[in-house]
Amino acid sequence: MSTFLDAGVSSQTLDALSAQGIESPVAVQETALPALLAGSDVVMEAPTGSGKTLAYLIPLVEGIGSPGHGPRGLVVTPTRELAMQVSSVFETLDHGVRSALLYGGVGYATQNLALKEGVDVVIGTPGRILDMVGRKMLALSRVEYLVLDEADEMLDAGFAPDIERILGMTWQPQTVLASATMPEWVRRVIERYLKDPVHVKVELEDASKLEHGIVRIPSADKLDTLVQLLRVHDASAIVFGRTKVGVNRLARDLRRRGLNLAELQGDMNQVMRDRAMAAFREQRVQVLVATNVAARGIDISHIGLVINYELPDTPQWLVHRVGRTARMGGAGWALTFLTPEDGPQWMRLRSGGAPDIAELNLERLLRGEWVYRTEENVGSPIGSSESPERRNHRPRRRGRVPVRVG
Repeated sequence: MSTFLDAGVSSQTLDALSAQGIESPVAVQETALPALLAGSDVVMEAPTGSGKTLAYLIPLVEGIGSPGHGPRGLVVTPTRELAMQVSSVFETLDHGVRSALLYGGVGYATQNLALKEGVDVVIGTPGRILDMVGRKMLALSRVEYLVLDEADEMLDAGFAPDIERILGMTWQPQTVLASATMPEWVRRVIERYLKDPVHVKVELEDASKLEHGIVRIPSADKLDTLVQLLRVHDASAIVFGRTKVGVNRLARDLRRRGLNLAELQGDMNQVMRDRAMAAFREQRVQVLVATNVAARGIDISHIGLVINYELPDTPQWLVHRVGRTARMGGAGWALTFLTPEDGPQWMRLRSGGAPDIAELNLERLLRGEWVYRTEENVGSPIGSSESPERRNHRPRRRGRVPVRVG
């Protein structure tokens, strides 16, 4: 399949894609669409930013056709931001069917009205979906097409009971699981709920456009170094912290140093979260300081740099954080700060599957040069499985930290 037409996509959907400048399927769409349009269950394992959302939404639109008793389509996401993003992509497909966007943190009036008028598709988060079921505003027995987006988080310990309840309310729908990673607990759910699923695993063809380096630094110097890096960097950046309190404190400290930023963490109400994302998406602020809530499925093309100011709890979260940049094969840069106190946690991440990442020359990085440490430029080798000879032959970027455009 080299075109959407080859897959049998309708002329209406083809026109909607063309209006967005989308003419040819990317790898995950090319691989998944034939199976999905044929009615098979599908497990999509592909990097963030690889096109998974359209890969599962096109068959949803094609399968619904004319309005009927519903909802017949259900897309479940772990975060409000991702639900809103999926809904916005869905609306671009010129489907002509009725939909409802359900998420918590806001009142019920608008969502109640949408459900009362009847919907063919529901997109939302587990808690609010179940809330609406409990209020007798929503039934899932007619769902024919079910998507669990970011499935590895959806089926983690915190979400698993809600997802099990949602799955139990449906009657053998065509099911899609989509995520960048597929840990063992997801595989167990696949075996239980999916019927002979087609497994689609795609790697971006030009993953080398993501440059990821470690910055070893004393704890006392972290904040000042972060400020210097953000001032050297001249385009949009996400800075990840580990906790809501820590992110709030970091955002406050950066504002005091004159940086224009937005903050995104779970203690903020939905209006504040929407404003923060809008300011960052529209580039009215250059920096977003966030917990992992921003690491899941948020597709903003202009992010040039990701900084892990604090380490995540799992290797999977490292993948999702770093995946906010270098999207759809574009270039992007990621930095992971490591202090001496981070040693035990970094070893746990490494033993759990986190990649071995080369260390950067901090002095040259602060001058705007992306250069890996080697015996040649520092005087001692680093603890990396990549040989100093190979690192010496990496392209050295001079001037400002490079940024992907578009």
